[in-house]
Amino acid sequence: MRQAIGSFSLTLAATGAISGAVVLAVGAARHDVRWMRLGRRFVPVVLIGAIGAVAAMQWALNSHDYSLEYVYSNVANATPRLFTITALWGALEGSILLWGLILAIYIAATAHRFRARADDPVVAWATAVQLFVALFFFALMLGPADPFTSHASPITPFDGQGPNALLQNHPLMAFHPPMLYAGYVGFTIPFSFAISALITGRFGEGWLADTRRASLVAWGFLTVGIVLGAWWSYEVLGWGGYWAWDPVENASLLPWLTATAFMHSVMVQERRGMLRVWNLSLVIATFALTILGTFLTRSGVIESVHAFSESDIGVWLLVFLGVIVLGSLVLIGLRGDALRTPGRIDSPLSREAAFLANNLLFAAFALVVLIGTVYPLLAEALRDERVSIGEPYFRAMTAPIGIGLLFLMAVAPVLPWRATSNAVLRDRLLVPAAVGVAVMAVTVAFGARGNAQVAAFGLGAFCLAGIGRNFGVGVQARRRARHEGVVRAAGRMVRGNPRLYGGLVVHVGVVLIGVAIAASSGYTAKREVQLATGESVTISGYTVSYLGSVETVTDQKSTVSARMRVERGGDDLGVYEPSISTFPSATTAIGTPSVRTSWRNDLYLSMSSTEDADGRIGITIAVNPLIVWLWIGGAVMALGTVVCLVPRRREPSLSGAGAGAGVGAVAAAADMAGETRPEDPTVVGAST
Repeated sequence: MRQAIGSFSLTLAATGAISGAVVLAVGAARHDVRWMRLGRRFVPVVLIGAIGAVAAMQWALNSHDYSLEYVYSNVANATPRLFTITALWGALEGSILLWGLILAIYIAATAHRFRARADDPVVAWATAVQLFVALFFFALMLGPADPFTSHASPITPFDGQGPNALLQNHPLMAFHPPMLYAGYVGFTIPFSFAISALITGRFGEGWLADTRRASLVAWGFLTVGIVLGAWWSYEVLGWGGYWAWDPVENASLLPWLTATAFMHSVMVQERRGMLRVWNLSLVIATFALTILGTFLTRSGVIESVHAFSESDIGVWLLVFLGVIVLGSLVLIGLRGDALRTPGRIDSPLSREAAFLANNLLFAAFALVVLIGTVYPLLAEALRDERVSIGEPYFRAMTAPIGIGLLFLMAVAPVLPWRATSNAVLRDRLLVPAAVGVAVMAVTVAFGARGNAQVAAFGLGAFCLAGIGRNFGVGVQARRRARHEGVVRAAGRMVRGNPRLYGGLVVHVGVVLIGVAIAASSGYTAKREVQLATGESVTISGYTVSYLGSVETVTDQKSTVSARMRVERGGDDLGVYEPSISTFPSATTAIGTPSVRTSWRNDLYLSMSSTEDADGRIGITIAVNPLIVWLWIGGAVMALGTVVCLVPRRREPSLSGAGAGAGVGAVAAAADMAGETRPEDPTVVGAST
């Protein structure tokens, strides 16, 4: 029954997608309002089909219906309930199923938002493109990635194989993949409107306004997904780090880089009408990179703890990627003359010039990561030669770019549009720059070494000082307006720009992450030791003593834990228990670290081996500075994204000379201090 419901639901969703896409495309091409409105009615059909398929799979997983191959391969009787639920996205077919559901939700939400513009060809073409993308993924589920395939044996097994051992030992599995998919899938919406703008020839600034919130939502989800993925790696894999430049990690970073570049350059187009081709290209590249990332993680072409096993969908994904890239290039080529804009950058010392430099650095960052990720695959495919590009390449190539991005993040927000003067620059940058230099001097005095690390600390302080100044500008503008008699109206005009202040909060989060990365990458202390019961070792002021091991056995796994007492400066900090677990379905043991976190550093303990014949265990001990600020920075970035999404309050039009003077005072104060005026389009910021 579950199989029948699931298969029917997938067929229903695919039928709704192809029907809606065709009807909407025909209606938009003919400018036939009846057809365009009819096509929209297929969107709920797709959503109902996607919900039905996911519900059927969750029913099968939770009831242990081993007559389905997917359930048999990814769930066992001993699997805890949480990981039985998360098994939906723990393997290839289920992850595509979740992808289809999230996409259907995005399409339905977009259709609801633009319900008053049902007869607009731009909306009709965009919805048709969204449904075409949905059709592709539902076709995968009806073909090579069918999650409702029957188990090969005619006799239903009494137990299943269970999920991958790495996917059933930490609750982050419940949050990291859905967040990442929500980010990936969300970029379908701005991509569809970009293609619609190219088809209709309405590629001014309208499509940017239509997709601003959707782009921000997708960017926010992807940001949180990447940070949670780093946290999962840190808490689960036991190697002491959070980012290994793994191809699958890079696959999620690539669209984030191009999307972040777009979030900056869109301000230039909205304000000056420039960079139309660039913005269209960034949106298309972001969506194309999400498909490339899907190919890398689900085709089996790479070996990674994050990747799924080999499958038959790789060719499908490559063909789909080719259609996207080729079709987009053809549309841009056909519209090339009309896409040209008369605007130009008036001065290298202007906000638009800084944003352009910011975009070029993001593009360079993405290119470096793309080459390092794809080149080994191409070398193996074309020359049958295995090439390994590891962390040294990525660090050497990306560190200077990250430093440049931090610098621009500090400078760009205070530059005025069009041009500036030395006096303005001195007024706006002198104090933040002095703070940055002072912090660099202090860090060197306290023993900090490494040019990249010292520069990151100084630029981080530079950024925070500039952000604090911008917040202060808003407060001063409100006070000035209050003094001139327009308390509520002018004050709300400044408060009514949540994207500005949300963007500043995001920048704070970026600085925290940048400083945490610089500290942890440059000043980590690490030792691997063999200890017998009662022996201890000291590292970076911590004394770690081995008290003995404990073995526990459950239906899910058997675990050996090492009891480690931690002391510092004579204070007993408690007993920590890194462990190694053996799962029935796993061929190798899985280590689980134990971490003591403080605001200054993390003491990271992991077992490298159980007790040998002499009663000695292998322990890896690492002291990682400022790691907790990486997770705090991610939370701050998420908070800033939420602030950006708060609807902007608009005040009724004012009347009278006093009101006009007060509003003018707010605008003048903001502009003099370097703040974006309340009416300026502003979005979120950069990354390290």
